[in-house]
Amino acid sequence: MNAQTTDQEIVQKATQIHKKAITIDTHNDINVENFTESKNYSMDLDTQVNLPKMEKGGMDVTWLIVYTDQKELNEDGYKAAYKNAISKFEAIHRLTEEIAPDKIGLATNSDEVRNLVKEGRKVAMIGVENAYPIGTDLNRIKEFYDRGARYMSLSHNGHSQFSDSNTGEENDEWLYNGLSELGKQAILEMNKQGLMIDVSHPSKEAIKQMFELSKAPLIASHSSARALCNHSRNLDDELLDLFKKHGGVVQTVAFKSYLNTEKDEAYNAASSEIYEKKADEMNISILPRDTGFSAEERTAYYAKLKKVESAAKPKIEKLKKKVVPVNVSDLVDHIDYLVEKIGIDHVGISSDFDGGGGIEGWDDASETLNVTIELVKRGYTEEEIKKLWGENLLRVMDEVQAVADNLQKS
Repeated sequence: MNAQTTDQEIVQKATQIHKKAITIDTHNDINVENFTESKNYSMDLDTQVNLPKMEKGGMDVTWLIVYTDQKELNEDGYKAAYKNAISKFEAIHRLTEEIAPDKIGLATNSDEVRNLVKEGRKVAMIGVENAYPIGTDLNRIKEFYDRGARYMSLSHNGHSQFSDSNTGEENDEWLYNGLSELGKQAILEMNKQGLMIDVSHPSKEAIKQMFELSKAPLIASHSSARALCNHSRNLDDELLDLFKKHGGVVQTVAFKSYLNTEKDEAYNAASSEIYEKKADEMNISILPRDTGFSAEERTAYYAKLKKVESAAKPKIEKLKKKVVPVNVSDLVDHIDYLVEKIGIDHVGISSDFDGGGGIEGWDDASETLNVTIELVKRGYTEEEIKKLWGENLLRVMDEVQAVADNLQKS
């Protein structure tokens, strides 16, 4: 009886803190097909993020991502990527200006975030995942900033014209051993414009060079701790020490294979048989995650995968009682580690929803409160939880903008 009362008290306390905090998720992928008059985020679509799910879970701010996959480093590639990027910028503006401006607004600084939250509206912000669409024209950095972007990563899965990617670790194959000359110039231009530099996909050497060059703090928009999970997308202790020294924030990501590889592999082995059997019945092929999709193919594939997952759900729920999947506790293990390593002021939270992210207990925006419940269970205070959920990220945004203002004056 006492345990039940305690659980109820924890949930009650977490709910109160959750309502007071500005909850920011720094990485949610989008499909432009979900930004039309007839099909959009004002509806409870089959997406992990949309307005009804944000409302239900108390998620205040979603960073919607202008993602472009990596292709050839030539003018044709850059041109197609730029077209793709602009379509995503336009989709986000359409949502906040035409489709549902009464429900969600676009914020470009911390004051706008706070004002929108006070008004009772949800908040969209824009991050650029892969600077590939910039091509070789650094003026596009200002253009992307003017279109509302407030962070950008210089590479994704594959080396870009700016930076080596973490994916080079697999074969120890690199283009630049860090940043290219153009990449070094891009860092300075991003500082000047006020665009936060996101280190979640570049290589370790590239990240170290970014710390050396940047006059502003850096962010990792969706990365976890390599000491707990040895994946090239995670940050090792040497890089974490640089965050502690130079400032910035690491947004711990709810991505199963970046949180606990062994647990994820054990669960995948047990669940894959169920999924494959169901996919077979539905004439759908399950492909490896590193399949070379275009952005459109990637989106279409995930949509099919969700149908399989939905059909297999009853059997999967039975399985979870025997083989525990990666869950909210694993996410908060990483938060604990990062807080211990670099301090409470340098840690945040992200999901990578609609881009492969999601864990048991936080598998879409409607379950966001569960993260706060786990943080309360671990003994985090209201002030600390507010920092983790949004205040740290907003502070870094302000610091990056202050650097830009000073550079523009001089």
